[in-house]
Amino acid sequence: MSIDQKTVARIASLARLKIPADEQAQVAGELSKILDWMEQLNEVDVTGIEPLTGGNDLPLRWRDDVVTDGGKVRDILANAPAKTADFFTVPKVIE
Repeated sequence: MSIDQKTVARIASLARLKIPADEQAQVAGELSKILDWMEQLNEVDVTGIEPLTGGNDLPLRWRDDVVTDGGKVRDILANAPAKTADFFTVPKVIE
C-alpha cells in the first residue's frame, strides 16, 4: 500500500500534528513501509488458532482480606519526630 503526501497531510490534520511540507514525502515513505509490513501479517496461516483476549486465562489467586498492623510498628515509629507509646505525636492545630 502506498501513501502519498496528500494523505500524510490529511492524517497530520486529523491528528493535530504539524508536519512541514518538505518532510511529508519522508513520512509518506515511512508510513508506506509500516503498512507493507502489516500486509505481510496477512500471509501467516492462522487456521485453528483461537484469538487471544488476554495474556493469561487463569483466574487470579485472591489473598485473605485480613486487617493487620503490618508488623512494622517499631520501624515506622523510628521515623517519627515525636511519639507517645505506639502513636505519632503532633502539635495541636485547633484551639
